[in-house]
Amino acid sequence: MDGTAAPITKSAAAKLVKRNFLEALKSNDFGKLKAILIQREIDVDTVFEVEDENLVLASYKQGYWLPSYKLKSSWATGLHLSVLFGHVECLLVLLDHNATINCRPNGKTPLHVACEMANLDCVKILCDRGAKLNCYSLSGHTALHFCTTPSSILCAKQLVWRGANVNMKTNNQDEETPLHTAAHFGLPELVAFYVEHGALVDSVNAHMETPLAVATYWALRFKEQEYSREHHLICRMLLDYEAEVNTRDDDFKTPLHKAAWNCDHVLMHMMLEAGAEANLMDIGGCAAIQYVLKVTSVRPAAQPEICYQLLLNHGAARIYPPQFHKVIQACHSYPKAIEVVVNAYEHIRWNVKWKRAIPDDDLERYWDFYHSLFTVCSNSPRTLVHLSRCAIRRTLHSRCHRVIPSLSLPLSLKKYLLLEPEGIIY
Repeated sequence: MDGTAAPITKSAAAKLVKRNFLEALKSNDFGKLKAILIQREIDVDTVFEVEDENLVLASYKQGYWLPSYKLKSSWATGLHLSVLFGHVECLLVLLDHNATINCRPNGKTPLHVACEMANLDCVKILCDRGAKLNCYSLSGHTALHFCTTPSSILCAKQLVWRGANVNMKTNNQDEETPLHTAAHFGLPELVAFYVEHGALVDSVNAHMETPLAVATYWALRFKEQEYSREHHLICRMLLDYEAEVNTRDDDFKTPLHKAAWNCDHVLMHMMLEAGAEANLMDIGGCAAIQYVLKVTSVRPAAQPEICYQLLLNHGAARIYPPQFHKVIQACHSYPKAIEVVVNAYEHIRWNVKWKRAIPDDDLERYWDFYHSLFTVCSNSPRTLVHLSRCAIRRTLHSRCHRVIPSLSLPLSLKKYLLLEPEGIIY
């Protein structure tokens, strides 16, 4: 042995250059990166396999199945990695060496990644160097569809100012416009911007949903069971932009149905005041009041009594009396809701199904209310004042909400006519 090192193989040398290239990208050592590229020992569009558990670099076609281990890493070029890490200097070096700007090794272009990372500087550079603004990812999304966070709003604006199509639908089974996406993710500033720049307010996706319907549905954060003020604001804005309030999706559901499904009295009020028809039925024959009935027991943040009150004051048909036990089944923990619905009838008689629908603990907790309920809903007629209320409401029908507040009556009497709950039935 003379101590001299064994000559390095060509394959090993290539691996070393590739590793040095990747390290330079990760550390933003643009000087080293430039030197490697000048030596022309590696292709500027070399593809690396890197960790990508959040799928920032990858995009897959809908309906395709891949094993989970395939989703933990992605293929990416140096451009993608520079954008991912926010290394502007490396990005410029690569572009100066003619890197392919619209390359999609794992389904996304660098511009898609820049928008998802909300990196405005990278978006500007890529646009300046000729990135395709309306290019689809493998999953069928344009760069605008990847602008889904408040921090990416400036990226979306930059794209639109440079000519991105604000009405371009996703090339997949959803067919959503950027306005649908902004409505879904609760970005009121972006909704306003899109509309100002020509977005169609009543464009429909593949499910025949308008942005108003999408914003209404996503106004309830299901995991937290909280209502989103941002989505409420978007709905208000879209209605002000003259969005059609009675559009129906492929299941014949209107935005009011979706608001009722969420037990969202704020949006229900908004929709009804904008002209939503309270008695439109979905494909299964359910109106909005049936939707509220279905979900009352699983919406802890809701105030169901307001939902029922709104619908009945806007002319909603009452629950079929023989099915009233279903109201008690759904609302046994919400006596005010039961009170509102009961007071919409001139008279309704209780039956054994009512008592069976009330758990013993709720019966004890709300004994005064339930005692008044069964007392009033017996063979004896309701009070004259209640029958007068019903006569007035029957005459006004769907105009109750509008006419009663304008009457020259004491406030307490107006509330009574509008079914304001009092905690007891008489």
